[in-house]
Amino acid sequence: MAYSDTYSNGFDESTGQTITADTCPECGGRLRTVSGETRCTECGLIVEGGRLDRRGSPTHPNKDGADRRTGQPRTTTRHDRGLSTRIGRGVDAKGNALSEEKRRRLGRLRREHKRARYESKADRNLAHGLTEIARMRSALGLSRSVREQASSLFRTAQSEDLLLGRSIEAVAAGSLYAVCRLTDATRTLDEVSAVASVTRDRVQNGYDALNRELELPVPPQEPTEFVAGLASTLELSSPVEREARKLATRAAEEGIITGLHPAGFAAACLGVVATDRDEAVTQRRLADVAGVTPNTIRKHRDRIRDECRVTI
Repeated sequence: MAYSDTYSNGFDESTGQTITADTCPECGGRLRTVSGETRCTECGLIVEGGRLDRRGSPTHPNKDGADRRTGQPRTTTRHDRGLSTRIGRGVDAKGNALSEEKRRRLGRLRREHKRARYESKADRNLAHGLTEIARMRSALGLSRSVREQASSLFRTAQSEDLLLGRSIEAVAAGSLYAVCRLTDATRTLDEVSAVASVTRDRVQNGYDALNRELELPVPPQEPTEFVAGLASTLELSSPVEREARKLATRAAEEGIITGLHPAGFAAACLGVVATDRDEAVTQRRLADVAGVTPNTIRKHRDRIRDECRVTI
């Protein structure tokens, strides 16, 4: 299938036009634009990405009337909001080699600057927590917007004294998991705990403290949110993924998923469809990927076959 057929209204850098469709060309799901990237919330297909930023360099009017470059915008992902000073080494601004005396002087300046980098213990704790969020975000393959929101939530937790009696790593991991629950960046607690520096129970405690004290508007998770990720991990075909999503949607409409583990139920839907389509996948494999037990997969499978009426 030609790209011109699917993306007939694709982005054109010369005209600045963008796509006009609001549904995914692959599965018909809903499209969502985040940080200039338009992707499907159902199958994850990137419909539009890599748009150019034509706004130019950030400037600010100077006293003499001329505009001056002001550098990159401030960010919540750094403890100093990105306004830190960097002392170079080896060469000057023109690329000329420095003398031995100047290199020693810059070495002393870097040492003293490193010592004075944090104004207080709270500032040092903030830097450590934000670094943990950046590391876990990279390990989970999440977007930069998730890191920014998790960093902002961690700052709020510190200002509300939620770090007292809790480890920085637990609150940082809880902040990242909370943002995953609040957005469409679907990740299970087991996935976040696998890349965290603390145990699963401590990540759960950190998330519970944030949810309870800050009253986060966390919506209930739906099994359809986990179908695409589980199908990709299990290397199942696209037809199996689509039919499993339909099956999970029908189960939600009939009220079958109430009180059930969403990832486990999504894995059971994939197992039912894969079995009917003669694609080999074991219950143990489904359980390991979803973070549940094989007995849970079997119970959900039997409930799907008995109560959820859908043509596969």
